[in-house]
Amino acid sequence: MGAALEHLDARRMAATVNALAADRYAGRRVGTPGGQAAAGWLADRLGDLGASVDLDRFPVAGVRELYATPVLEWSISGSTRRLEHRREFVEHLASADLPDPRSAPLAEPRAADVRGCWILAPAGEWAQACQRAEAEGAVGVLMARGTDAEGWMPKMIAGPALRAVPVIGVRTDLHQQLADAVIAGGVRVTASMPLRPIATTGVNVHGHLPIRLAETREVEKPPRVLLTAHFDGVGDDPDRRLPAAADNASGVAAVLEAARVLHGAHTPPVDLAVSFLDAEEAGAWGSAHHAPSVPPGTLVINLDGAAQLHQAAAVEAGGPAHALLAPLDQAARLTGVPLRAGAMASDNRRYAAAGLAAIGIGMGMPGYQTPAETPDRVEPATLLAAARLLVATVWLLAQPPRA
Repeated sequence: MGAALEHLDARRMAATVNALAADRYAGRRVGTPGGQAAAGWLADRLGDLGASVDLDRFPVAGVRELYATPVLEWSISGSTRRLEHRREFVEHLASADLPDPRSAPLAEPRAADVRGCWILAPAGEWAQACQRAEAEGAVGVLMARGTDAEGWMPKMIAGPALRAVPVIGVRTDLHQQLADAVIAGGVRVTASMPLRPIATTGVNVHGHLPIRLAETREVEKPPRVLLTAHFDGVGDDPDRRLPAAADNASGVAAVLEAARVLHGAHTPPVDLAVSFLDAEEAGAWGSAHHAPSVPPGTLVINLDGAAQLHQAAAVEAGGPAHALLAPLDQAARLTGVPLRAGAMASDNRRYAAAGLAAIGIGMGMPGYQTPAETPDRVEPATLLAAARLLVATVWLLAQPPRA
């Protein structure tokens, strides 16, 4: 195993991250030309390893598409302020489509008459404000929304049921400014929210890589291991790049490199498959489509994020995962990768729900789903740690049981 681990190449993995995060793939949102092109690129990479490759298409519904840059500005006492999308305001995924800017007075939440007004929703009461807006003919709702540590409002493309009015998230401090100003009256808001749900088609990329055996002896039932990582992102904004380098080009890079090294090494017998999954960001549609067709007894390891390890990798086990946990723990000790139990709400849960032994692993996503999620923030040491953990775990899974 030691020789195989030495063949892992951090530069090769970084090149994969850079390739997937490039402008030509435009954030890799499911159903877009960029996402489909990324799937084709990955199919070619698996083919280069000698894998038999299958592109499996499936329908996806309810993806939220921001098809133009939204507008939000307000006027107070003749002074107008225009806000910056994704820094100062953002789409709420329950929002109705409002393609063109609508200008109207801003009403405080307890106002007697909100007809024809934007409503400023109190913290935690946006749903109630929507109900009132829908019932009483208000234009829409402004609600408070926080930012990440770097001042961005992360993008998502799957969310709650749609409302009948537009809903816009305003940065918390600015929401408070509006709350203070609306008491005195005379606040006018102009906003658009060009956001619509669409149906589209995703494509999973599956590769089968039976590893060459170190011995010529026959093996009745070599373990079947499936390594997975989703390759899709939330997609670029109309006027801003979201490279999706950490989530999840980093995980794809580590899985691809682990497959390369395992396929080239003289290992114990194992039946290895790799699946690069689409539409995880839209609700894990790719794994939901794939999981029912995976042979019973397959051991699934899903990697979602391999960009910044910090203290330890998060691990979530599901299904009959006892067969995976001991080898994973031993592999972590051998490679020096610290593990901790942690929630991994990713494709691993779809495989576990199908009755398969499934483990989800995460090693950090700096800049998560924002323009700051760039390739330079993916740490080579973390890519190596992830790939080493995968190789060692598969190797140990393939060891014959002790008598």
